Amino acid sequence: MDHLDELESRSIYMIREAYKKFKKVALLWSIGKDSTTLVWLARKAFYGKPPFPVMHLDTGHKFPEMYKFRDEWVKNWGLNLIVARNEEAIKRGVICKPGDTHACSTELKTKTLQMAIEKYKFKAIIVGIRRDEHGIRAKERQFSPRTQDFKWDYKNQPPEIWDQYKTKAEEGDHLRVHPLLSWTELDIWEYIKREGIPINVLYFAKNGKRYRSLGCQPTTRPIDSDADNIDKIIEELKTTKQAERAGRALDKESMYEMQKLRALGYM
Repeated sequence: MDHLDELESRSIYMIREAYKKFKKVALLWSIGKDSTTLVWLARKAFYGKPPFPVMHLDTGHKFPEMYKFRDEWVKNWGLNLIVARNEEAIKRGVICKPGDTHACSTELKTKTLQMAIEKYKFKAIIVGIRRDEHGIRAKERQFSPRTQDFKWDYKNQPPEIWDQYKTKAEEGDHLRVHPLLSWTELDIWEYIKREGIPINVLYFAKNGKRYRSLGCQPTTRPIDSDADNIDKIIEELKTTKQAERAGRALDKESMYEMQKLRALGYM
């Protein structure tokens, strides 16, 4: 097996293990490249039809192209989609805006996820985060426990030796499962190319700009780029010195602030 085969095999194993142990499982689909790759892996793990829902935490501020992509591929792939929204916060006027990413992250994402877990009684949430995205994610485990009040104790993470994962949760707790944790951004794009995975058009350059990471429209900016196809994106990644999430306002927060958000349940 080559490098991508090994990554694929390990990720599929983790997805199957999560479903076997918990049954009440959901996969978070942000409509970005990583979570779409994760959906693809879940489909391969269960012969085209994941036996659990995919869940989109909808802030109401995503790009129109993201909603179009979501609806198209839910239909094409026959996915069981849950759209989770914090309607109470939206009615109070909470919005995503530059300079105030904390409100969006806590009210429209973290709280929305908490409410969905409580509503559907999920015991495990499969998430498409990678360690190389942000320094604080280096502390994560592939099977990572969250307490009954959704907190992440980054000082008390279980050891994962020889692919032995923590697959038991205390009453009221749940686990976050991270099948892509060991992948890199370059791995993702090379896998997308190999597999022919459909990807949002926003990732491809137009008029010298493209989005390298997708979030809420008001707080996400494009980067300078002429990479208008997957081959060019792969070549660009081999030489760029720019951080992947440089266009995302939240990731300009300090490491301490991001750690606080994640400790409270943020992805």
